[in-house]
Amino acid sequence: MNKRGIIEKLKLSNVFALLLIVLLSCASLIVINYYTIKILSVNRAYINGESHYSKGQKEAVRHLTAYLYTQDEKLWELFQEELKIPKGDGIAREALLNNGDETIIKEGLRAGGNNEKDLDGMILLFKKFHTVSFFKKAVDEWEKGDRLINQLEVIGNEAHQKIKTSGLNSQEREIILSQISRVSDVLSKVQRNYSNTLSDGTRKIEAYLIYTNIFFILIIISSLTFYHSAMIKKLMLSKKEVEVHNENLTIANSELDKFVYSASHDLRSPITSLKGLIEIAQDENDLAQIKEYMRLMHESLTKQDQFISDIIDYSRNKRKQLVVEMVSLDKLIDDAISQHQHLKDADNIVIKKNIAVNEIHSDSLRLKIILNNLISNAIKYSDNKKKEKHIVIKTDEANGFYTIEVNDNGIGIKDEFKNKIFEMFFVTNNNVGSGLGLYIAKEAAENLNGSISVSTKINEGSTFTVNLPKLYGI
Repeated sequence: MNKRGIIEKLKLSNVFALLLIVLLSCASLIVINYYTIKILSVNRAYINGESHYSKGQKEAVRHLTAYLYTQDEKLWELFQEELKIPKGDGIAREALLNNGDETIIKEGLRAGGNNEKDLDGMILLFKKFHTVSFFKKAVDEWEKGDRLINQLEVIGNEAHQKIKTSGLNSQEREIILSQISRVSDVLSKVQRNYSNTLSDGTRKIEAYLIYTNIFFILIIISSLTFYHSAMIKKLMLSKKEVEVHNENLTIANSELDKFVYSASHDLRSPITSLKGLIEIAQDENDLAQIKEYMRLMHESLTKQDQFISDIIDYSRNKRKQLVVEMVSLDKLIDDAISQHQHLKDADNIVIKKNIAVNEIHSDSLRLKIILNNLISNAIKYSDNKKKEKHIVIKTDEANGFYTIEVNDNGIGIKDEFKNKIFEMFFVTNNNVGSGLGLYIAKEAAENLNGSISVSTKINEGSTFTVNLPKLYGI
């Protein structure tokens, strides 16, 4: 997988990670809110239970007080009946603390006036949270209240026994009433502490719920913001890629139009010349003149053959995938020199090699295209005015790159042409070359992640330098 593919995969993973965070945050919010609301509902049930507890205790005190004055047995029965409410809660509390039978716990809670629908939640909350500070404090107050209820029951039983046996005088009644009043006052305080403790706990739970909601909502908003930003960036990147592709297509279409026009012209031109030369030669009787026509025909065919060869190289460079392997630069250079020995004036040029680097990892097809075109140009544009003509081909390595230099002492390139020589179908001399050679060589070098440059001076010569990544393909 290439670098861009890895980056795209990482970006996609980040997007999925953001969506996963949003999904988990939403799920966490739902679960936390559900259980928090359930806890608050059960907490409310305990507070409601305290109101039944308190009301039962107060009604029991009222009936007991009336009984002391009237000694009516119905009032005594009502006292006992009302006392069952707080006593039922006390039984449930004892069973819960001792991990008792759930049936006994529920019976006690029912006797305490608690709603049937709240019983399971009250039991679960007690078992899970009875060690939590605010709930433990409320249970402690509950225990104090149960002890006071027991004291109230003892006071009532003693008064009832005394009335049944010897009766009560006013002084004894006042003493009992004083005891009842003292117990009731303490019970009221205990009940108030119980309710306040649970209320404080409820407020804390509500505050924690708000903070938790804010925390997860911020995570969701942040994740969605990052997701939105990532999508916008991806869309912008896609838009830029589309624009680049469109631009490349425009350039490719322009090059194709130019290629078709120039190719058709350059392919037809030698044929037209040949037809004209043949027609002239048919009416010519002078053998020397006929030989001159044959020579011109040969030049036209050679030019057309070179052009067709350039088109083939252009097509292969465009279509064939890179095949990176160990190649010998020395052998490729020898093959290229041998292939161009037939060119005009090639025999009068001394070609030298300076091979500092031979075997490299690269694509042999592209290297052949580059070397063939550079050596071919060096021969074609040699300077016939010079007695000693030479071409020097060097290979080397430096700064992580392999370098191939083709240096000649030919006619050189004018300054105004230096920036155009790598363009498609650009030629400085219509009688030499097709204008495709250097364009193809440049594209081949770029396909190898390399580059090609020229240093030249008119009438002194040119040096073409190819730079290729040293670790390319490894």
